[in-house]
Amino acid sequence: MTAAPDKRKGSRRQGRTLAFQVLFGLGFVPQEGEAEVRLAFRRNPAVEECELEDAKTFASQLVQGVTDNLAEIDKVIGKHSDHWKIGRIGKVELAILRLSLFEILHRSDIPLKVAINEAIELAKSFGDENSRSFVNGILDAVARAVDEGRFGIEKKIDKKIDKKIDAKTGMKPDMKTGTKTGKADAQTTGEK
Repeated sequence: MTAAPDKRKGSRRQGRTLAFQVLFGLGFVPQEGEAEVRLAFRRNPAVEECELEDAKTFASQLVQGVTDNLAEIDKVIGKHSDHWKIGRIGKVELAILRLSLFEILHRSDIPLKVAINEAIELAKSFGDENSRSFVNGILDAVARAVDEGRFGIEKKIDKKIDKKIDAKTGMKPDMKTGTKTGKADAQTTGEK
């Protein structure tokens, strides 16, 4: 399962793709211990072909983070997957969920929406027609729990209310009150 990295995409997206590919492979041949995981990472064909060192470094951090926190991540998947046992979840979806949940739960530098959106992109690229909705459903439930403080993590779902424009009035809603605050600016609406 190798997809050529898109050079137009950032090194983080390429890193996530590499991390997914390594985690997918580890789903078939699990490795124990940091040294074995690092060796499996280096020997993965997608990693060997990647020319961006930043992407490989980021991917390595993600893979190691997932493997270090696997029991906790799998527990979260089980709790939020409507009683699906880990063994019944497809290997593609499981690798994507593990990767994204590591980012959500353990990477303060990655916003919730970014982790979810990147997981959905992976599901579109590597999964089947049901992968996207399955992955999105579980991650959305976890993101809401994080947003509500149930994980003790200081992350919030960025709703970007101020950027939305009411189609009928052409006004932006006020973020605190939800009331309309005036005409949208030309930059937001695309007017000149």
